Amino acid sequence: MSVGHNLRKLRSKSKKSQQEIADLLEIDRRTYINWENEENDVKSEYIPKLAKIFDVEIKDLFSDSKSNIQINQENKENKDNSINGVVFVLTDKESVNKLAEILKINLEKR
Repeated sequence: MSVGHNLRKLRSKSKKSQQEIADLLEIDRRTYINWENEENDVKSEYIPKLAKIFDVEIKDLFSDSKSNIQINQENKENKDNSINGVVFVLTDKESVNKLAEILKINLEKR
């Protein structure tokens, strides 16, 4: 599942219209439609707001129930504890949780 698919599913479950969600986010309806249709990526500033509107955790917006995380092992952590060039392919809830844990650890090191 993709973010757009998840947004559509969550919106439908909440029985809200695209316009209602757009109004809650204070964005144009067309912008929200583009997110659901995956014509545009959701801007990061709206991700926590979407999670709050749908009463889910951020990771649930990205959840998928298929396989698991794949990390490009060629890229290593650099000396200032940031991760450069790592490619994540998130395909299930366990993978999202694993990535969230990795990011949390790296943020705590800063």
